[in-house]
Amino acid sequence: MTMMDRRRAAAIAAAVNSGRTSAAAVAEETMARIAVYDAVQPRIWISRATREELVAAARAVDARLAAGDVLPLAGVPFAVKDNIDVSGFETTAACPAFAYRPQASATVVGRLLTAGALCVGKTNLDQFATGLNGTRSPYGSPRNAYNLAYVSGGSSSGSSVAVAAGLVPFALGTDTAGSGRVPAAFQHLIGFKPSKGRWSTRGLVPACRTLDCITVFTDDIADARLIDQVVADFDPADPWSRALANRPLGRRTIGVPRRDQRVWFGDAESEYLYDRALEKLAGLADIVEIDLTPLQETAQLLYSGPWVAERTAAMAGILADNPGAVDATVRAVVEPGAAMSAVELFNGIYRLAELKRHADTLWTEIDMLAFPTTGTTYRVAELLAAPVALNSNLGFYTNFVNLLDMAAVAVPAGIRANATGFGITLIGPADSDVALLDAADAYISVADLPSPPPLDLEGKMQTVKLAVVGAHLKDMPLHWQLTSREARFVGAFETAPTYRLYAMADSVPPKPALVHSEDGGPIALEVYELGVAEFGSFVVEVPAPLAIGTVMLADGSSVKGFVAEPRAMTDAEDITRLGGWRAYIAQRG
Repeated sequence: MTMMDRRRAAAIAAAVNSGRTSAAAVAEETMARIAVYDAVQPRIWISRATREELVAAARAVDARLAAGDVLPLAGVPFAVKDNIDVSGFETTAACPAFAYRPQASATVVGRLLTAGALCVGKTNLDQFATGLNGTRSPYGSPRNAYNLAYVSGGSSSGSSVAVAAGLVPFALGTDTAGSGRVPAAFQHLIGFKPSKGRWSTRGLVPACRTLDCITVFTDDIADARLIDQVVADFDPADPWSRALANRPLGRRTIGVPRRDQRVWFGDAESEYLYDRALEKLAGLADIVEIDLTPLQETAQLLYSGPWVAERTAAMAGILADNPGAVDATVRAVVEPGAAMSAVELFNGIYRLAELKRHADTLWTEIDMLAFPTTGTTYRVAELLAAPVALNSNLGFYTNFVNLLDMAAVAVPAGIRANATGFGITLIGPADSDVALLDAADAYISVADLPSPPPLDLEGKMQTVKLAVVGAHLKDMPLHWQLTSREARFVGAFETAPTYRLYAMADSVPPKPALVHSEDGGPIALEVYELGVAEFGSFVVEVPAPLAIGTVMLADGSSVKGFVAEPRAMTDAEDITRLGGWRAYIAQRG
């Protein structure tokens, strides 16, 4: 067993059902994994089964198998977000003052246990499932398993880390505004958000009762499909449950945001990875750009409209009796709902009906949507410094989905340089769940995605890639400014064909100026990687009229690199035709 290995639910169940291993052995291994990872991230769990309790539950599964049962999830360990009831565990919703001990497990949990799964424990979350980042909990902030400086995503933070770190093969989360999709994207996971009512929400502490969905994080689509087969069913005791239906999807057209409406919050890496994902999807269906305006107006109803009052209603008791027990940011988000009037609510309902009618017409023109799951990610320190604004950015592409009664599955779509994940979400109309999972399988089969990077077990050094085009190239006069900072050579590349290179006049030592120009050409350069502190000290020494900006490479990706102010071209020689600084130096002799 290594901490790098993820496990698959279907594989474990097959091994236990066949007798190749036992549920008790799986339970012992699970506890060993958790013990090791606790030293890295102690904030994942709010409560957990003891070794004795988990092994006893596993032996009961083994006894059922010995009696002739065949269990679809025999011996499969799983985790549950701590706003979902599990018998024998407290439910806290990440608020100790709210905690209670439920009399029974939530419907979905009961179905998993009946299928032979083993509940390991309850996971951390943004308090009362209000947040998309994972920092709003008195139990601490779970970190991204691949870079501990970055957020895990939320509100289903602990559940996503438990799967990403290989502790359990699947974990339950919830999703009202994106909480089952955003953490999946950041940590290279599948995040399946079923249609509203497909999975019972009985036993769930509500955030917005009319919108809430219980979700699942897995490592592959097959496991998400398996969990859906076990738990999806009509629950007559849940007023929001709906009879199952399977709506087919065509594979002819995929809707994507219009290019001028795509928002990346300054994250060029996300833009690049999304473009690569669309290239892969274009091999499966026609890509059609759509107007985001109605979807974004819908999204505004969730936190800037009357649906805030639904969150207020869900928390009314503790807000009245013990408001100080509520996280300050969460309280600031939900308290304004108390002042909203019934008139505002009904006007919101009317407008949502109009927007939903528009959204429903989309499905006559396209078969599904393929949106970025998020436009960027953030460090924990950044979220703590701007907890509302940056959290809102994370929901830009997710907040409208439940309001418009859509199903969604988040899938990996690339790895950022900082090791965190970028993902896309396939979105379809209500009841298209099975077809969406099939579509996700089709995408993954052609996407040629890299394997997830190694887990961050100690805290990665933050680095920056820097492109150099002249005196800092290897064997050039200023290359020592890189070697003295222990810069690592990444490789030799070319810019996109949209740059011109000039030899500046009277520069000592001789230096070039790289200038963006639509009538330019490709320019040779070298890319190095430096620690953030070393990069900062390097930038301080860059003399005017040179500067450090963003340079696009030939493959469409971008890195930091040398650019120039307009005054750098005064009396400069245009050497673009030579394709790079080395050729110019060689020509000079």
